[in-house]
Amino acid sequence: MFFYIFAPSKNQLQSTKAMKHFRKLILGACTALTLTGTPAPVLAQSLSPSTQWEWNKGTIVVKSPERPAGQKCALGLTVPKMKVVRVGFVGLGMRGPGAVERFTHIAGTKIVALCDYEKDRAERCQKYLQKACLPEAAIYSGAEGYKALCERNDIDLVYIAADWDHHFPIAKYALQHGKNVAIEVPSAMNLEQCWELINLSETTRKHCMILENCCYDWFEMNTLNMAQHGVFGEILRAQGAYIHNLDEFWPYYWKNGKEDKLGWRLRYNMENRGDVYATHGLGPVAQALNIHRGDRMTTLVAMDTKSVHGKALVEKATGEPCEEFRNGDHTTTLIRTAQGKVIEIQHDVMNPQPYNRLYQLTGTKGFANKYPIEGYAVDANQMKASGVQPKVDNLSSHSFLPEKEMQALVEKYQHPILKKYGEMAKEVGGHGGMDFIMDSRLVYCLQNGLPLDMDVYDLAEWCSLAELGAISMDNGCAAVAFPDFTRGHWNEVKGFHHAFATPEEEAATELTAETATLAFKAQGMKEWLAKSKKSDVKKENVESHIQQLSAQLEKTRKKANGSESKELKETEKQAEKMLKQAQKLLK
Repeated sequence: MFFYIFAPSKNQLQSTKAMKHFRKLILGACTALTLTGTPAPVLAQSLSPSTQWEWNKGTIVVKSPERPAGQKCALGLTVPKMKVVRVGFVGLGMRGPGAVERFTHIAGTKIVALCDYEKDRAERCQKYLQKACLPEAAIYSGAEGYKALCERNDIDLVYIAADWDHHFPIAKYALQHGKNVAIEVPSAMNLEQCWELINLSETTRKHCMILENCCYDWFEMNTLNMAQHGVFGEILRAQGAYIHNLDEFWPYYWKNGKEDKLGWRLRYNMENRGDVYATHGLGPVAQALNIHRGDRMTTLVAMDTKSVHGKALVEKATGEPCEEFRNGDHTTTLIRTAQGKVIEIQHDVMNPQPYNRLYQLTGTKGFANKYPIEGYAVDANQMKASGVQPKVDNLSSHSFLPEKEMQALVEKYQHPILKKYGEMAKEVGGHGGMDFIMDSRLVYCLQNGLPLDMDVYDLAEWCSLAELGAISMDNGCAAVAFPDFTRGHWNEVKGFHHAFATPEEEAATELTAETATLAFKAQGMKEWLAKSKKSDVKKENVESHIQQLSAQLEKTRKKANGSESKELKETEKQAEKMLKQAQKLLK
């Protein structure tokens, strides 16, 4: 978690009484809309101060800005191939350190800089680089440390794992300084932020990716591949959810001083309404339904329960009555698409339920479901059409496929991305490996000059449920029309797909990446050896560094397969030199 504080002055908030009055003003402003649909000035982030809307035959229509002159759509956006993806990480509290560690396992990446509000958290992440025998990164800290990081000319990608309030300002500054950005979820907190990120990506021609890891889980990826091959027929309905009781986690979210009894995430839920964390549920189903690649979300209706658990949490933490908790304990959003499909999305982080990231597809020929029961249902004819011969009598869609038939279906339609990264992902980890697959795909696309799996329009569409849902609920659960974030281009691309390089291009890119990583590890060994002269060195540390560099040397040579270039030979020579020096320490 990384944080920057945008708040009233200290004098305004010195007393508990003043703080309570301030929050009343926020909450009152959140619900104050004029008859023309122009909101009063608000500070709650799920509502944009600039949003305007009007009624049209019983539906709320949000006014969308026109594309500025000279600005082009970013569908299928690519940037020049990168031999090395140079990365700066911002936000090193809860999610950030894991990302840093994962990138040490991705060939052809260089961790250039680490940034957090608290300097010691950034410095602690150096241990991942040292463990991987990589050079140390530059350290930035403080309220505006991210700005200095973004201003560097040797960074290609800014990876943002800050707290929610600060995803947008960091991303905005990075894009303005010519950087590609990858932003943890939710990547934008309201429509105004969505539109500004779209405009920045379209103007700068830089990627703005939402880091939605659930799109890379095993079941979701294999099911997507099945859907794209017609196993389920036409997908008519989909469900997604994020149901995760956070009672054990609330105390661990960062608090701004002793007066802050709630922490940033609980406060966010108190002050904001709508599905504030929709992307885990919406992302995978949006891909299966080809959103802005032949279809688009047109209308939503949202409703929530009253807040019981949320209020109780605030009262327990503060010892005072909670007069208003904006977000309901359970939020449900129904969405209709231009092609007549329906999506249902749920959010509940309050109540004691089993963890549930519901992912469900209902098609004309079959059915897929994840949580609480994982399985597929198709009839015998569809099994045969998929090339999997049923081995039980009277196989029907009235129940899930037996285990053996299900596994046969999964093996036939195993996603090619899982074939490439799956085994290593299980070793590296990150939510079971899906984080590593997400990061690896991001780097793969940058190194091969390909469109990313998730673009800025995905970001806007998936994150817009917070404000659109709040508008719906604040107006009697009225229907709200979705903006067309592509501004007219949603039907130009026919079907969602992952981009791939040719096998020959892949092989060349991977050799370049491994060669670069070998050079970085040789440099890392050089730095470490220089430091080791000034302090006691443990035998196990020497052995670990030797193992890291030796393994990379072997891996690179294997990739080269006897066709070493001049650059590779020089890199190998440097690595061998560093290994000899390290081995002397063991004697």
